[in-house]
Amino acid sequence: MMDEGHEPVFDPAFRADFARLLEWRRDVRRFETTPLPGGTFERLVAQAACAPSVGLSQPWRFVLVESAAARRAVRNSFERCNEDALSSLSGERAALYARLKLAGLDEAPCQFALFCDRATRKGHGLGCRTMPQTLDYSTVMALHTLWLAARAEGIGLGWVSILNPDEVRAALTPPAAWHFIGYFCVGYPRQSSNVPELESAGWEERAALPEILCR
Repeated sequence: MMDEGHEPVFDPAFRADFARLLEWRRDVRRFETTPLPGGTFERLVAQAACAPSVGLSQPWRFVLVESAAARRAVRNSFERCNEDALSSLSGERAALYARLKLAGLDEAPCQFALFCDRATRKGHGLGCRTMPQTLDYSTVMALHTLWLAARAEGIGLGWVSILNPDEVRAALTPPAAWHFIGYFCVGYPRQSSNVPELESAGWEERAALPEILCR
């Protein structure tokens, strides 16, 4: 229940812990196969619902993927798309790409797909008339909220973006108005680091600060 009468005080110790949480939130691809305790995913989704959304539309829709057939279809889509991505590279970059572990589909005990209900009537279209994409943005905000909540419990999350959205839709058969946002693996990480794995592998370096323009 929301406490509307007492604003919390976030002291320096909490702010320092929150900064560490942001730093240690990583895209995990190496998972233990240990199942999550019962009710964990549902609790994380409930926390994700605290995210901001345009017009209070809350357009996020979660599909928990448990069947072997659906997971196999997603895994097959990943393999095809990954091979295609590798074929587009050459030389040292191709060799490096081939060594990367880009998904935890074989190990992660919990997997889900995230969709945005672009036809939702909740929110009555407020804020979407000129920028309908804010529904998608709101859904990603919910995902990031879930990601942080999971990390705070020692649970890792990995975003699998090397997929064909049409193939994922065919495997999961969501309502027509649900727009595919992403596919995610969830579980306990085999190892934790505050350095992105792609940075450790030499694929890319993280920028020290975002670019800021003044007008």
